[in-house]
Amino acid sequence: MPNQYLAPCVPPHFSGLGEFPGETASVMREVRTTTLVTGQRLHLEGSAIRDGAWRPVDFPAAAILIEHPLEGPILFDTGHDPVFIAPQRPLPEGLYRWTTPVARDAGQDAASRRHARGFDPAAVRHPVLLRFHADHIAGTPACPNAALRRMRAGLDKVWRGSRFSSVRRGLLPALVAPDFPARARFVEDAPAIAPGPDPALFGEGAHTLGDGSLTAVELPGHCPGHWGLVLNDLRWGRHVPVADAAWSLDARRRNMPSPAITGGSAGDTRRTRATLQCLHQQSVRNRDVRLTPCHGRRRAGEAQGEGA
Repeated sequence: MPNQYLAPCVPPHFSGLGEFPGETASVMREVRTTTLVTGQRLHLEGSAIRDGAWRPVDFPAAAILIEHPLEGPILFDTGHDPVFIAPQRPLPEGLYRWTTPVARDAGQDAASRRHARGFDPAAVRHPVLLRFHADHIAGTPACPNAALRRMRAGLDKVWRGSRFSSVRRGLLPALVAPDFPARARFVEDAPAIAPGPDPALFGEGAHTLGDGSLTAVELPGHCPGHWGLVLNDLRWGRHVPVADAAWSLDARRRNMPSPAITGGSAGDTRRTRATLQCLHQQSVRNRDVRLTPCHGRRRAGEAQGEGA
């Protein structure tokens, strides 16, 4: 049935929030998640939230470790990694390092974090790459045997344009290995599924692994092919990692987007704001759903308090 509550805020062609054709929550396989903080980037607060101060603050870069009962460890995002450094040495790629400098400690990358939790870093078979921004894919070389779960729209854009335009869009093509297309498993090709009957959640998504454990939902605007997951989390219940659809839980709670100049530099400002508005309305309607932004300081603080 149509989602009457969210209908006014759904942007055109927004497949991630719309109809609820069936009740599939009961068959969603349970997984366990842990947020892994892989470093911080220094960025102007006012570039991420419209009423923020124009002073540099730390934005954590988080990956999410998903422990699947059959598939083993899965990563949603891969965060910062030592391989992130070399592609930023020449110009114009050095502009990325100068404008958003990264701070990370030894052993803070996602592979080291997985190893510390008893997982072979190379055992990840399914890194879920929500987009190709450099601070989100740097850890993929540590998953050499994995099938890369991804949207086709994002991969198509990586090698287009000049080196300068890539940096402006937050891309470092040197981090995208030549075998990426061969290893890619595209979300668009997965069977459609409804993440659940709750009208405060998402509508039609993609059945990523085929067992109801990872349901991909489009969160358009931030960049081409931007999406998140709906999970049935053993720890948190319904859990939605939203990637960069919201820079923080505060931005989602207050429906406070980034300035137009920030949203438009790499994506579509109108669609980004429509997505944030939907997330805001969902938070009002259903406070039991856990949302995790990749750069949110609150979720990072919780993870660091647990030693993750």
